[in-house]
Amino acid sequence: MVVSTSTALTIDHSKGIKLAAAGVLVLSFDALLIRLAGVDPWDVTFWRGALMALSMLAIMMAGGKHNYLGQLRPYWKGMLLIAFIYGINGTLFVLSISHTSTANTVVILSSSSFFAAFFSWLFLRERVDTRTWAAIGVSVAGVVTVFSGSFGLENWVGDLLALLLALSMGLVLTLMRRYPEVPRTPMVAISGLVMMVIAIPFSAPFELAQSNYFWLAVMGLVQIPLASVLIMSATRYLSSPEVSLFLLIETVFGPIWVWLVLSEQVPPMTLVGGTAILGAIVVHSWLSLRNAKERSR
Repeated sequence: MVVSTSTALTIDHSKGIKLAAAGVLVLSFDALLIRLAGVDPWDVTFWRGALMALSMLAIMMAGGKHNYLGQLRPYWKGMLLIAFIYGINGTLFVLSISHTSTANTVVILSSSSFFAAFFSWLFLRERVDTRTWAAIGVSVAGVVTVFSGSFGLENWVGDLLALLLALSMGLVLTLMRRYPEVPRTPMVAISGLVMMVIAIPFSAPFELAQSNYFWLAVMGLVQIPLASVLIMSATRYLSSPEVSLFLLIETVFGPIWVWLVLSEQVPPMTLVGGTAILGAIVVHSWLSLRNAKERSR
């Protein structure tokens, strides 16, 4: 039986949608697992990084490639740079979640794609169209709105960390665009080691209760590697704008899981600012995809 090209593309696109949706849905449990672990954020950072590196190393070994280090030699410069910043990024996520509401962290983080556009314009001299600049403006207004709800509260520290997180994620996305040939799996493994090293001076990772280790193991050995593999696999079938659109699942469901299990409320100003940011992302992504389809005709 011969399958037409259009049918094959439809099947691949459907497969990509399922992989992306499943991957980001798994990723959306991130904040809940950090909350359930119930330990110092530096201990979470240590084990999150260590177990992430271990699980990614296992995936690399399961691939059955020989002379893996030799094959990575041409990519060391870009891979180490991205891994270092991505390790800082992972550390900022844990610290932000520990100092503000889950909703504040994921809503502010959702603006990272616009920071990526800004950094691409600044460092790669890529043209940023008017539509993107408008979306960046709306996104900045949304972030300011979220911050306004934390003035006078301890949450502002976590909000500031979330803003640094969005900035660093935007920089990571820009660098991955600058070095597209960098293998993702070893890069994530090295970033885990970076997280572990950063946390060592501030953590006591071997003095936790057994119940704490359970949630940390679920996070580092199951949730993070599974989400990473699913999302990375989705990029084989979907464009980057389409995959980034699925990241909105974490912004929506992350706070919902924490609310359902731990009754953590979403601050009112976060709802207002989050609506502005998500609206800007959805409209911008939809217009980008529509234009891409029109150009491909």
